Amino acid sequence: MSDTVVWLNILGIGLGSYLLRLSFIALWQRLRIPALVDEGLTYVPAAVLAALVVPALVRPEGVIDLSPDNLRLVAGLLAAAVAWFSRSVLFTLVAGMGALWLLTWLDWGTMP
Repeated sequence: MSDTVVWLNILGIGLGSYLLRLSFIALWQRLRIPALVDEGLTYVPAAVLAALVVPALVRPEGVIDLSPDNLRLVAGLLAAAVAWFSRSVLFTLVAGMGALWLLTWLDWGTMP
């Protein structure tokens, strides 16, 4: 495949993606969306984030690991608790990453 064909494909796909996203922005104001659908759409970002994060927490090595030895899961649960009570993204990130780093550091200290 020539370079020209590759670049035309990249530009075409990029333009198509842009137009698809723009259509929702431009048409959303003109459409009458039922209240139930509009309310349901408010949960989409949280659902997408959960779909991205949860597999990394429960399957860090490719198999489901719900044991206390799964440091990512422990740090993720702590971060979820901080998010629940603080409602702060910054506190959640600091608590989750801090817990993961601390747990990893402590685990390295106990390895033979």
